[in-house]
Amino acid sequence: MSKTWKSTLRLPKSTLPPRPLPQLREQYIRRSADELYEWQKTNRPADDTFILHDGPPYANGGLHVGHALNKILKDTILRVKLQQGRRVEYIPGWDCHGLPIELKALENSNSKQLTPIEIRKSARNLASNTVLKQMKSFRSYGVMGDWERRWTTMDTAFEVRQLRLFQKMVKKGLIDRRYKPVYWSPSSKTALAEAELEYNENHISTSAWVRMPIADSWRELPQFKEVGQQLPGRLYALVWTTTPWTLPANQAVAVHGDLEYAVVQDGNAGFLIATSRVDEFISKVPAKEFQVTAHTFRGDQLRVLEYTNPLQGKSAKLQPVIHADFVSADSGSGLVHLAPGHGFDDYEVCRPLGLPVTAPIDDEGRFTSDALPDDPQQLTSAPSINAGGSRVILDILGQDVLLAEKYKHKYPYDWRSKQPVVVRATEQWFADVASIKDEVLEAMTRVTFTPESGRKRLESFVKGRSEWCISRQRAWGVPIPALYDQNGKALVTEETVEHIISVIQERGTSAWWSDAWDDPAWIPPNMQRKFRRGTDTMDVWFDSGSSWTMMSGQADVYLEGSDQHRGWFQSSLLTRVAGTDGAVGFTKSAPFKQLITHGFTLDQDGNKMSKSLGNVMEPQQVMDGTLLPPLKRRGKAADGQPAYDALGPDALRLWAAGNDYTKDIVIGVPVLQAVHTALLKYRTIFKMLLGSMHETAREAPLTATDYIAIAQLQDTMKEVGDAYDKHEFHRGFNELNRWVNNDLSAYYLETLKDRLYCGDGGGVLEPIFTGFLRMLSPMTPLLIEEIWDHRPDWMKHDLRLIHPLRQLYSDPIIDPDRLTRDLGEVRKDIPGLMAIYDAVKLGLEDARRDKMLGSSLQGSVVLTISDPKTRDMLGHYFGELETMFIVSSVELNGPIPADAPWAYSHEFEVNATKGTATIVQPKQARCPRCWRYVAPAEGELCPRCADVVNPM
Repeated sequence: MSKTWKSTLRLPKSTLPPRPLPQLREQYIRRSADELYEWQKTNRPADDTFILHDGPPYANGGLHVGHALNKILKDTILRVKLQQGRRVEYIPGWDCHGLPIELKALENSNSKQLTPIEIRKSARNLASNTVLKQMKSFRSYGVMGDWERRWTTMDTAFEVRQLRLFQKMVKKGLIDRRYKPVYWSPSSKTALAEAELEYNENHISTSAWVRMPIADSWRELPQFKEVGQQLPGRLYALVWTTTPWTLPANQAVAVHGDLEYAVVQDGNAGFLIATSRVDEFISKVPAKEFQVTAHTFRGDQLRVLEYTNPLQGKSAKLQPVIHADFVSADSGSGLVHLAPGHGFDDYEVCRPLGLPVTAPIDDEGRFTSDALPDDPQQLTSAPSINAGGSRVILDILGQDVLLAEKYKHKYPYDWRSKQPVVVRATEQWFADVASIKDEVLEAMTRVTFTPESGRKRLESFVKGRSEWCISRQRAWGVPIPALYDQNGKALVTEETVEHIISVIQERGTSAWWSDAWDDPAWIPPNMQRKFRRGTDTMDVWFDSGSSWTMMSGQADVYLEGSDQHRGWFQSSLLTRVAGTDGAVGFTKSAPFKQLITHGFTLDQDGNKMSKSLGNVMEPQQVMDGTLLPPLKRRGKAADGQPAYDALGPDALRLWAAGNDYTKDIVIGVPVLQAVHTALLKYRTIFKMLLGSMHETAREAPLTATDYIAIAQLQDTMKEVGDAYDKHEFHRGFNELNRWVNNDLSAYYLETLKDRLYCGDGGGVLEPIFTGFLRMLSPMTPLLIEEIWDHRPDWMKHDLRLIHPLRQLYSDPIIDPDRLTRDLGEVRKDIPGLMAIYDAVKLGLEDARRDKMLGSSLQGSVVLTISDPKTRDMLGHYFGELETMFIVSSVELNGPIPADAPWAYSHEFEVNATKGTATIVQPKQARCPRCWRYVAPAEGELCPRCADVVNPM
């Protein structure tokens, strides 16, 4: 372009830097998060408050991108609701009790042995410091909330509310203490709940086929007469087990009454096995010469038999053969060894029969002296059950083991220590889930689930649970307020809990451990006997699951990872229904109106992130850009320290909002590069908008392309708004990007350049600017704050303009009085106009490929259209078509010059009728100012430019 005319052009001028300035980040966070949250508390209606209740993160270490995903999704929802005109309430919380913090506190101590009160002090300090560090990180993501009112499960006020909830459950008869099997972690030395397990698909156990000698009285039974004549030796029950270490606790052998059982002869002896399992077993022991006899029995016929457990030695009592529904003809031997102290199903079958419940292992999984009465030392000196105990048991049984082999199967592990757990009978406190299950399931019918599949997942956990082990054998937690008499019998009543709460309110929960165990202050005055306080603490899921007690009603949303269906979602739901009785504000409903779950974070290879794999990403790495290659630098700068594209919190936020969080989310170099590309494109467009908006444009007439742009913007905002309202941010993000790339960048801004730079500077850039900001506000608030900081001075002086983060999404983006055309009619015409435009583009690309032209302005268009409707439609826009198609001129149904040096044609279809767009060489000369081929002669200005340069 000639320098002569450059000074006459309206070239964009903006102060927006190409990338965010790190030194301004804290300022933008404060304004777009902290100050915005405070502002909305007084500028949005109190009677229309949207409550998002925080699922507390665990205060035991640094944060990873999964934490960032969770907090950013919550923040995005809050910002959408704020745009919708609602006041929002978000009070962040932290889960601060439990084993991992206690173990870390012990690791940080120089002493191997700490008293409970020392453990609690160390754990509290650790959790307190971690909360502050995590809070600082969360705030650095641009997350807004009531940080000064943050809560933790170790706050005395929280603990008292939790104890009052426990008290209500005691009053309703939902709490009791029993000796029964629970998941036990030898590595952590405590009971665990189902939610604290993870399952190892590749666990290796030792499986064994073991014979149990049937008492000789079988020979006297008439149904065994013929068998007795054929077998001179003993008869055995053949059992198969994957946990040989549980055999010392065996109390019965189970058969199924309807199954058929065979007698397999082994020399003089024989053993009973399900007919359906005979071939499988014989194939596994080819060295033996087994003979399958002709004698078969129904399981019911075997229930009269008794046997002895060889491990019980000389004093072994006879034990029964019983029926159990869970015995299968498809696995094992069809006879199941039952150890009610080591199995949930075993316990349920044996308990009604009054069979003993024994579990001869200690807290660390080592055998006790009861495991082998005749020679206790042989097992008490043996390895623990997870370190070879099964092998020792099989060695002791000797010839009674017919086969032992390795067996790979799914097995529960302690989710903290990553070590196998066992099922072990101990005395524990349980919450009755079975009696409230129907109420819980009914409450769930009134909950909206996102995704809907979460409903079945949560239902399955609730349906499959009859009770909840809520006690833990640790020092760092809320004490179970139980008193024990001199005989060890526990006492928990509404009155005793009330008294204990009153003392805790005065002395704090740590006094439960620091006070003398016989301190009478903890005992209600009307109790004459001597009592001591218990040492069990509550399950941390009971802690965090009690957090709904801080609300006066329901939360609008709970949002956490999909693993919380068996954790916090479930514990919150159970305690809410169990602890409410229909009082005002506390109806028997779920604590949430909507439950949203997100997936896990995966690396770019699709692997779940974990510390053991070393693929965990920190949010800071995303914000500072160090996961991507360094920026290319020239000259002396290339020799210095590498610089990275530090796009800040918005890069992290856009990744979180731009993916379908209902599934597992990938994060890696390719994903982050796409995020950076999008953010940089936004900045480029905003820089152009900021430098090209003019106050005079508010008064300029609207052209056809302006109307098309407004229609496309409104339609896009509707789609984006609907997606945001349904919390489908990725759908809104994709629709926004479609509009940015296709409608705005590739079309409208291209068509507008001539008018902006060379014409009257009109157009609808300000409405586009406003709408664009609104759509981005929930996802990239720091970018919005920065853009607003760099708005033109005339906008800064216009006090009518509202900050984009405080605008209502539904407010008009353009003064309706400016719209003189029917946007509905424009919308009907857009598909036809775009079809013709696409044909024009193809023709221009062909000409450009053959080097017939460079700029599209070097082309003119001849449209050949036979359809009257299409011609009439184009008639409404004629005179503006060259601007819409970004060419120098458009002729309708004109002749293609026979002497044209070149022509490129492409068909289009409008109203089911085909037409042709032909690109030809312009007839007029190029204007040296605007470069359109509409000048009367070479070197002369076109009429429009002449008027601008030399106004009358």
